[in-house]
Amino acid sequence: QVQLVESGGGLMQAGGSLRLSCAASGRTISSYAMGWFRQAPGKEREFVTAISGSGASTTYAGSVKGRFTISRDNAKNTVYLQMNSLKPEDTAVYYCAAGSGVLPFTTPRMARYWGQGTQVTVSS
Repeated sequence: QVQLVESGGGLMQAGGSLRLSCAASGRTISSYAMGWFRQAPGKEREFVTAISGSGASTTYAGSVKGRFTISRDNAKNTVYLQMNSLKPEDTAVYYCAAGSGVLPFTTPRMARYWGQGTQVTVSS
């Protein structure tokens, strides 16, 4: 079992930056592709970005490409999401997830483990 705990969410003005962290415990995550998903009120959970187990490969949703950056530190068993140039439409609960060992990892049904989520609110 892998336990995932997100942190770093909060309220930010449009154009600002936030960095989310996802700390894993129970098992090393170096063998898992890791991803971030988000869910806005009244909407389905959607893919944001994912990273391979080694960190060599990443993939992004078109809506965040060029603004968000995913990274991981396997020695710390932690995954990060740097969010820059935030927009009001980025407002959502952000979830960290562990998938299989390889990409692609682009749909919620591919997740094996989920965190509890952290709220990100971007004001205009």
